Amino acid sequence: MPPEAQSGATTHPDIGDVSIQDVVSIKEQTPLEKLLSSQPFWVTVALALIIVVMTVRQPDSFGSVANFANMTRNFAIIGLMAIGMVAVIITGGIDLSVGSIMGVTGVVCGLLLQDGQAWYVALMAGLLTGILVGTINGVLIAYVGLSPFVVTLAMMSFARSLAIVLSQNRMIYDFGADGDGFKAIGGGEMYGLSNIFWALVILAVIVGIVLRFTTWGRHLYSIGGNEQAARLTGVPVDRVKMQAYMLSGFTAAVSAVLVVGWQGSAINALGTTYELRVIASTVIGGANLMGGEGSAYGAVVGAALLEVIRNSLLMEGIDSNWQGAFVGIFIILAVLLEKIRGRRRA
Repeated sequence: MPPEAQSGATTHPDIGDVSIQDVVSIKEQTPLEKLLSSQPFWVTVALALIIVVMTVRQPDSFGSVANFANMTRNFAIIGLMAIGMVAVIITGGIDLSVGSIMGVTGVVCGLLLQDGQAWYVALMAGLLTGILVGTINGVLIAYVGLSPFVVTLAMMSFARSLAIVLSQNRMIYDFGADGDGFKAIGGGEMYGLSNIFWALVILAVIVGIVLRFTTWGRHLYSIGGNEQAARLTGVPVDRVKMQAYMLSGFTAAVSAVLVVGWQGSAINALGTTYELRVIASTVIGGANLMGGEGSAYGAVVGAALLEVIRNSLLMEGIDSNWQGAFVGIFIILAVLLEKIRGRRRA
């Protein structure tokens, strides 16, 4: 037997002698190293620092229980949609229609309640509306092969126009005899926090587990990493991509149902420009717009950071028109951080 075989070494013209010991000695990242290289972790740190600083500066306003409840409800509305959006972005897609899905879902719920339907009928119809719109997006993107940007941009316009037509461009606030039951869904509280926030917590946990521990979650990441390779390994790419858009439509509908219940009215403008805040939340939370990266927790903490920044600016008396500028800065910083992390991995 050759000496190099006895010692466990191999020879390659480019890399020379490589022993088994050399390979074994390569260590994976420790849990601490993984944590420190995680973008959601640093976003969480930034979020905590802002909260601490603002609480010290303005304990009676920013640090009040009422303001805390208000912030958690506001970011939960965006966070719910961001959880569905992150599944789409993981596949390398985008969904620009989530804000319009909110609008048409809210109008559908309002019209059914106004017509005297039971609250649970309006609830189910609203959720099915979101799933249906998401399915249409998914079919056109996954099976017809159209661009996600083009399809969801077109759906954004179509769904918004549909909401205006259905509502006859008016507010719907007469929810009928069963309206109180529907209002309790989004307007209720538990332990001082809104039902919208608790819905976010429950959905984030469920989707987080699905993404991390199920075959479907692994398929999402494999599609985003290399779609052609995923097809060759037997991943049902088209079906999984369609289901991702269905999830995005569903979470937008959940958010719409809860907001309509909380506000006690439905307007066709519900969710206007929300798609930008949702995408920003996922990107800040570590999702890669090229696909293959993202998490439910990252989407939630990204939404929380944006809301805390918005609230802090208002508390400091800064012109609200500057909010978009600060959000833009954080998006650039998030993308820059991802680029730096990508170079280190390489």
